[in-house]
Amino acid sequence: MPQSHEPLADQPVDVTLSPPELLGKGFRLYERYRFTLPGDDPKQDARTHDVIRFGSIVAVLPVDIDRGEVVLIRQFRFPAHLANGKGDLVEIVAGHVEAGEQALEAARRECVEEIGVAPRALKELFTYLPTPGASDEEITLFLGIVDSTQVPEQAGAAAEREETRPIRVSIDAAVAALAAGAMRNGLLVMALQWLALNRGKLRELAGG
Repeated sequence: MPQSHEPLADQPVDVTLSPPELLGKGFRLYERYRFTLPGDDPKQDARTHDVIRFGSIVAVLPVDIDRGEVVLIRQFRFPAHLANGKGDLVEIVAGHVEAGEQALEAARRECVEEIGVAPRALKELFTYLPTPGASDEEITLFLGIVDSTQVPEQAGAAAEREETRPIRVSIDAAVAALAAGAMRNGLLVMALQWLALNRGKLRELAGG
């Protein structure tokens, strides 16, 4: 096969889509779609795909540049418990973008809720799809500049029965734990990999 010269980028597709069929409604919607793609045989039935509708999510990697620290959280995740018996996960700040809310606003709100401190600066890093075969979840990751000395021992949104335990650790310790494979939360792994690659230009990214 010859090397492709197409633009290396995600592209739209002209999809013929049916209205969704609601399969379940809980924390998120679970829907079934029927669709056809260009080139599909019209004599065949439409394709079927079930989707969990998560929508837009923000995540924040809170870093104290002056102290060389990163603020992580511990939170119990029941699906992780089912997966491997280790449900007390180490994570970064993350949450859903509410209706009428901008991603930057959501990132600031989630920091206050989950680590008890508002970042003095937020820098958007990148957006990605963690499970595009199963969900429409799209996550935007921010770098948050914080004063880690102001982080309380306990945080979380009481109305959501959310209990988060903030953790102050050195960037060195966080990257070492990443290298040892001690943490499996995908958001955390990706954020710390970015941090390991870009640690030398944090001040520049934060605007001085």
